[in-house]
Amino acid sequence: MNRVDKRVQQLNERPFRKEGKYVLYWAQVNRRVESNHGLLYAAELANERGIPVLFYEGLTCSYPYANDRMHTFVLEGVPETARRAARLGIGYCFHLRRRQADPDDAVYRLAREAAAVVTDDYPVFLARRHNASVPEKVDIPYFAVDSSCIVPMAEMTKREWAAYTIRPKIGRLMSKWRRAAPEVKVKRAFEGGLPELHTVVTEENVGELVSGCEIDHSVRPSLSYRGGRAAAGRRLRVFVEENLRLYAREKNEPAAHATSNLSPYLHFGHISSLEVALAVREYAKEHQLIAEEFLEELIVRRELAFNYARFSEDPSSFENLPEWARKTLSKHAMDNREPCYGREEFERAQTHDSLWNAAQKELLLRGKIHGYYRMYWGKKIIEWSRTHQDALETMIYLHDRYALDGRDPNTYANILWCFGLHDRPWGEREVLGTVRYLSLDGMKRKTDVEAYLREIQQMESTGVDPFRIQ
Repeated sequence: MNRVDKRVQQLNERPFRKEGKYVLYWAQVNRRVESNHGLLYAAELANERGIPVLFYEGLTCSYPYANDRMHTFVLEGVPETARRAARLGIGYCFHLRRRQADPDDAVYRLAREAAAVVTDDYPVFLARRHNASVPEKVDIPYFAVDSSCIVPMAEMTKREWAAYTIRPKIGRLMSKWRRAAPEVKVKRAFEGGLPELHTVVTEENVGELVSGCEIDHSVRPSLSYRGGRAAAGRRLRVFVEENLRLYAREKNEPAAHATSNLSPYLHFGHISSLEVALAVREYAKEHQLIAEEFLEELIVRRELAFNYARFSEDPSSFENLPEWARKTLSKHAMDNREPCYGREEFERAQTHDSLWNAAQKELLLRGKIHGYYRMYWGKKIIEWSRTHQDALETMIYLHDRYALDGRDPNTYANILWCFGLHDRPWGEREVLGTVRYLSLDGMKRKTDVEAYLREIQQMESTGVDPFRIQ
C-alpha cells in the first residue's frame, strides 16, 4: 500500500501528533485482522514513526434497533480478533457501551493519545455518518480505507446504472486489485496497558454482556449464524468444498442450500470479499469447476451496490430510481391494493400467502432470507402495502431490525431493485406498473416450495436449524 493507493482517503487536513503513542485503527466495519487494508495502512503509518498500532472496536447500545441478535453476532467475534491481534503484536481494545446514559466518546478519548486515526471507508449506516462528522473533531489525520471491495470504490468516478455498465470496468481493473493482502507486520509491538474503557469479552460471557445492555431483548440471536472469523472460515470451506459445484444449477433453489451464506460475515467484516474470491477461484481451478456465476454475484453485483450507495445522497430513497421506474410507480400510486397489510402483520408473518410467511419467518429465525425468495418477499410487500413508500419503509425496517446482512449497500440496492433499480421495464400491471412482477405460481414452477415450507416449519417448532454449521 502507498500514499497514492485509491483505497485510502484522508478526510481532514490535520498534522500527525509527534508525541502520539500509537496509530489508532478504528474497526467500524471490517472487524478482522487478516485481509484488512485499513489495518495494513495503520501499520504502515505506525512503522514509519516507530510506534505500535492499537486496534479499536466498539459496540454501542444506541444504534437503530439495537438488539440481542446484532450484539451477539458482533461480540462472538471479539475474543478471536483479540487473540489474532495479540499474535501480531497489535494492541486490541474493545468498548461496550451498555446504557444510553453512558458516555459516547470512546474514539475521541483514544484519539487524544494517537498519532493518527485510520478507519473503514463504507458508504452507508453509522460509518458513513461518522466519517462525515468525526474527522473535523479530532486534531490528528483521519484516514478512511476501502477494505470492503476488491476494486476500490474510488476507481469508479460516477454512478453506474446497471451491471452491464460496471462489469467491463471492473474487468479491466481486476488484475490490478485481485491480489491477496499481505500479513500485517508491525516493527514495534503494543506493550502498554489497555485503556480503562476496555471491555473484556470471552466466549463464556457474551450472553451476560448482551443481557446487561440497554437494547431490545425481544429479537433473539440467530438460530443459524454464529459471529466471528472462524465461523466465516467454516462457511467458506463448506461452500467451496461442497456447494460450489452445485451453485450454478441450484443457487435459486432455497431447499438445496447451495449458496455461500457469507453475507452476514461480509457485512460485519469477519471476512473479506477478496479472500472469498481468491479461495473460490483457486478451488475452482484446482477441481475444474466453473465459478463465474458466483463471482458475478460476489464482485460485479456487490460492487455495483457499493457504487450505488457511494454516489447516492440517501441510498434508501426513491429519488435514486431510474426515471422510467419513478414515472410508472407514480402513475400507479393510487391503484387498489387487495389484500392490504400493515407493518405489524408483515412483521408477524400474518399474510394469506404461506410462502411469503415462511420467508418472513426465515428472517425472524435465521436473520437472513434466501436471495431468490427475498425478491418474491419484497415484490409482494409492494403489492400488499397501502403505498409504495410504506412498502419501502417496511422492507428497510424489517432488515434493520432482523437481518444480519442488513444496513449494507446490498440491502438498499436489493430493496430498491424491487422497485426497478438496476433493472429494466417489463409488462405493465396494477400497482407495480412496468416494474418486474414475480408470482407465486412462478416460484412453485421454479423451486421446491413445499420443501422450503417444511424446513421453516420444523425450525419454528423445534428452535433448531438443521443446516447450522457448527
